Amino acid sequence: MSLVVCPTPIGNLEDVTLRVLSALREADVVACEDTRRTRTLLDRYGVSAALVSYHEHNERERTPELVQRMQGGDTVALVSDAGMPLVSDPGYVLVRACVAAGLAVDVLPGPSAALAALVASALPADRWRFAGFLPRKRGELERVLGEPGGTLIAFESARRLPGTLALLASLEPTREAAVCRELTKVHEEVVRGTAAELAERYAGSPPKGEVVLVLGPAAEASAGADRAGLEALRRLVEAGAKPRVAAGVVAELTGASANELYRALTS
Repeated sequence: MSLVVCPTPIGNLEDVTLRVLSALREADVVACEDTRRTRTLLDRYGVSAALVSYHEHNERERTPELVQRMQGGDTVALVSDAGMPLVSDPGYVLVRACVAAGLAVDVLPGPSAALAALVASALPADRWRFAGFLPRKRGELERVLGEPGGTLIAFESARRLPGTLALLASLEPTREAAVCRELTKVHEEVVRGTAAELAERYAGSPPKGEVVLVLGPAAEASAGADRAGLEALRRLVEAGAKPRVAAGVVAELTGASANELYRALTS
């Protein structure tokens, strides 16, 4: 009568842990995103477990059923298609419901694309944050890319990667970054360089496969922005000017970077 959160391989099926396999064998039911994909993993290791679909489109209606089963004495194993459930994958609703119901939640360690990419990037790993999938809107994307807080790890679609790198290069061309593609798979590739170098490499030529983008710490905007210009920007905004427009005006008058001024204002 518990929930066991089981991370699964992010590519290479041999990366599953013995403890996860044991938990899957002992579970009364395995809740998974795609039953066909999970069945491939289970068949590889001779695990015959009952499967039930649990994904972003049915998790709210499926959660009460699974909680009821656990309250009746069943053990439920939760898996996603790849990696750790809840990390940009379904599972949050179920874990919260189990905690609220006083049910035990056991989390097993295992593969994580975010952590694998962080280490492979050769960028600082003492302080980092995970942004999940990067936002599509330019303004939101600029905000995420410019936020302080150490190394940034994010998922990005291969199709959108060239545009994201071009935007990053326009903001901080010398910022260190790494494009980690198809981790643990046959065509695994890690390309390291500055934002400008990577933007040039991928311009008009999106890579294939799944991509994790790792960015070194953002420059401290407050250190680069002119103090007088920043004070002028604050006064303009307080007077009713739109921050972006005001930052552009102050930048033209002072020679400071409009992006640095804006980030300093909003940080």
